[in-house]
Amino acid sequence: MANLRNSGFQGAVYPINPNEEEILGYRCYRSVKDVGQPIDVAVVTVPARLVAGVAEECGVAGVRFLVVITAGFKEIGKEGAEREQELVRICKKYNIRIVGPNIVGVIDTNAPFNGSFTKDMPLKGKIAFISQSGAMLLAILDWSLSAGIGFSQFVSMGNKADLDEADFIMAAAEDPNTSVILCYLEDVTNGERFLEVVRKASQIKPVIILKSGTSQDGARAASSHTGALAGSDLAYDTAFKQCGVIRAMNMSDLFDMAVAFVNQPVPAGNRVALVTNSGGPGIIATDSAERNKLKMARFNKETLEYMRSQLPVEASVYNPVDILGDATPERYKIALESILKDDNTDSALVLLSPTAVTEPVKIANIIVDLHKKYPQKPLFTSYMGGESLTEGIRILSEAGIPCYTFPEPALKAISGLVTYDALRKKLQKNKPIGPAADVDKEKVKAVFVEVLGDNRVTLLGSEATKVAEAYKIPVVPVYLVNSPDEAVAAAEKMGYPVVLKIASPQIIHKSDVGGVKVGLNSAQEVKDAYNDIMESVTRQLPDTRIYGIEVQPMMPKGNETLIGMTRDAQFGPLIAFGMGGIYVNLLQDVSFRLANGLTREDIEEMISETKAYTLLKGYRGSEPSHIPSIIDTIARIAQLSLDFPEIAELDLNPVIAYPDKAAALDVKITLSGDKQK
Repeated sequence: MANLRNSGFQGAVYPINPNEEEILGYRCYRSVKDVGQPIDVAVVTVPARLVAGVAEECGVAGVRFLVVITAGFKEIGKEGAEREQELVRICKKYNIRIVGPNIVGVIDTNAPFNGSFTKDMPLKGKIAFISQSGAMLLAILDWSLSAGIGFSQFVSMGNKADLDEADFIMAAAEDPNTSVILCYLEDVTNGERFLEVVRKASQIKPVIILKSGTSQDGARAASSHTGALAGSDLAYDTAFKQCGVIRAMNMSDLFDMAVAFVNQPVPAGNRVALVTNSGGPGIIATDSAERNKLKMARFNKETLEYMRSQLPVEASVYNPVDILGDATPERYKIALESILKDDNTDSALVLLSPTAVTEPVKIANIIVDLHKKYPQKPLFTSYMGGESLTEGIRILSEAGIPCYTFPEPALKAISGLVTYDALRKKLQKNKPIGPAADVDKEKVKAVFVEVLGDNRVTLLGSEATKVAEAYKIPVVPVYLVNSPDEAVAAAEKMGYPVVLKIASPQIIHKSDVGGVKVGLNSAQEVKDAYNDIMESVTRQLPDTRIYGIEVQPMMPKGNETLIGMTRDAQFGPLIAFGMGGIYVNLLQDVSFRLANGLTREDIEEMISETKAYTLLKGYRGSEPSHIPSIIDTIARIAQLSLDFPEIAELDLNPVIAYPDKAAALDVKITLSGDKQK
């Protein structure tokens, strides 16, 4: 109540408490129903056992939103979870939206509105901070007051029983008082909706997310190569990249980038110029620029000649521009203005180390003046020192010029600006691939019904091949046979040489039990191979159910790649591409994208990220492979995965890439076990 009053909130406030007549000068009511006036938001701070009754009263009174600060819901276990479900049920009945429960509250500095139990009101600014952790929000608020960082919104989401990160990100994107959106997330409630909403939001404003829980320990055991290669955090990383989110790896990154986005324009490119009065920091900054995928600007001839004529002969006029330890404010002005004027500079970083003759305040004022003169180019500073630099740092910060103690965070922030611009342009330009019309969904359904009816979730090679063929995925034909004579007939139909493989979903590594024979060139070799495989497998695995033997044509050598899919719990199908064959697990040369919203450019990018791409382009004089076939295959795998949510994992390994086509030799499909609706 004190926070609501002290925030300057201009709307009516009605305390509800059956035991009080008045609270902080406001008339108190026994029940929401007694107010008799329209109410938009109810901030709920009663014990957990009473919240459902309060929600019911609010529903009857026509309240539209509940901010449920109260804890004691699903975070405490089964009893709390049941209590939360009841709260959600009541609110759905009355069409009430919920923030929380188990939250610090909601703050908007422009409304102004402070419906929280924070100790202080945040400073007014352009940053929206959305946090799943209440403790994190309280800590950031306390820190921000001393750091002088202002916010437009502070939102604590807690248990996210109803409204979640997607709702608040979109609200912040539409808020004219917000310039940048920061999130601390532990999970995403609805991955598909998150992708859809954040794709839109990130085209309006930068969205920067710190996602905790990045360890691989949570990765589930997987039966496919793709599943084994996909770690617990990989889907989040991929999702953020595809929907335009900039990912921060720690709290420092989160706010370093936020300050940059609020105060600086997006650069025209990734070329950065450095001015320093010390060689060591200049080298450190140059190394950091390269690590952050920035390019060191190459100045034009006129810039170099002017600086040579104006700076000491000992100074370095190439990037980084080293104006020496005795640099005067005038020397900083000459160097900085020269590089800002240069068309080859997209952004600039000024480094200052305190020496006996350094004048940090005068230099800060020069930097501020030049930033006003060249506002289209982002300008960052690194004042490397302590107390003697305090006043200069204050001048820079008040002028909206980010100032860091060391150069690395400054360059990471510049990289964030560059990355955001590239992601936003990509989202605006590239559209998701439309579904192919030449697919046979009914054929796939029929195969899955038969497999599940056989109480299996793993398809035989012949069944998986039928599924691939139904979606025009290029695959080498497979025939399932049950006698040596049938094997010979199949071999002669497709032409020698052929390969024979044992057909059993229980056998993952067929060659380990003598279940594969390759390079068979005659009827007799096929018969002998058939008998050898059956004898070896039944001897080593006598209790294994065998469905027969699969016959496949022997394919010529080519570049072996992997195309796969594993289904992520949050974001759905995660598509993989990389080096295939026997080197999959050894090299782990693989790149991932989500099928949801996948564009042709995403596919091209994921292929180019792998070492396999070097081989596909033609390595050391070899003929290039037909990359369009690979692209089309990946697109069709993505569509198949989206059309059939019951596919848990899928592997095409190897997919042989030739100069004129691509063909999958082995197809593995595992279902989740859910029957078709």
